[in-house]
Amino acid sequence: MKRDLMEILCCPVCKGDLELRVLAETDEIVEGVLHCKACGHSYEIKDGIPNLLPPDFK
Repeated sequence: MKRDLMEILCCPVCKGDLELRVLAETDEIVEGVLHCKACGHSYEIKDGIPNLLPPDFK
């Protein structure tokens, strides 16, 4: 996932801002977590792909 994507991403549950926590990075973010500051949901980034499915669909 490219860092530029953070400008357009929001929480799919409440549309709040997401905070990025990077666990592994090369030229792109490979592993990490997107955490919503408003509602507290977290979304995993694995193999460079953010999983933004709402918790009810996981």
